[in-house]
Amino acid sequence: MEQIYELADDRDLPEEARGESGAMRYRMRARHRLQEPETDIDRASDDEIVAMFLQCRSARDRLILLLLSRVGLRPGQVAGLRRCDPHLLMDSRTLGCDVEGAHVHVIRRENENRAWSKSKKSWAMPVDFLVVQAFDQYALERHERLGAGGSDFLLVNLFRPPYGAPMTTDAIGELCESLSRRAGLGRKIGPRMCRHAMASNVADAGGKLDEVQALLGQKSAESPRPYLHPKPSRLREAVERVPLPRVNAKEGDR
Repeated sequence: MEQIYELADDRDLPEEARGESGAMRYRMRARHRLQEPETDIDRASDDEIVAMFLQCRSARDRLILLLLSRVGLRPGQVAGLRRCDPHLLMDSRTLGCDVEGAHVHVIRRENENRAWSKSKKSWAMPVDFLVVQAFDQYALERHERLGAGGSDFLLVNLFRPPYGAPMTTDAIGELCESLSRRAGLGRKIGPRMCRHAMASNVADAGGKLDEVQALLGQKSAESPRPYLHPKPSRLREAVERVPLPRVNAKEGDR
């Protein structure tokens, strides 16, 4: 124990932490600090996502992949969606929602499948026509198998019991692993890599950092930076935009 801890007193602590008695107290202080290395997360490429999409065997699986890679939701946020969260009309005021265009509400809840949103705040995530179409196809597939029954959760078990029960975050991770293997990608594409792909694609398309931050539902302005993986072509374009020295130099300075 002496090699792990050293005996220390409370003189190095703030006055508020010393207690009310005023007497000196002793405590155990760790001798060593373990620094956990940060693990870089790569992005999934567009080709890899398309290959995985083509290997999906159901409308539900296609919707899950799009929610990860095109909407940028975390697996807990995907598994925690309820049937009332998607508003897919151009005008949702009849539903009591003033958000313009098709969108999905991301809300932190206590869910029975232990899926939850990491972000404490709720926000509306805009979705494009491709995602709306995937929602429509999944709604038809779900109705054919469950009718009006099943859980209030959006994504539920359709192909194995318990039918109608909400999917879990582990099941979403297993789906990504299975799609990676069936697509013959040579590496496992996880949900986080799909989220990184979405953020990078927004930046590559000209999106600003504050836009990426809002779309990912992040609080800090610095949070999106680890999610950005510029395309090599965008890096080359950035270098080529820098003017050559002789273009701005005077004739006599050549």
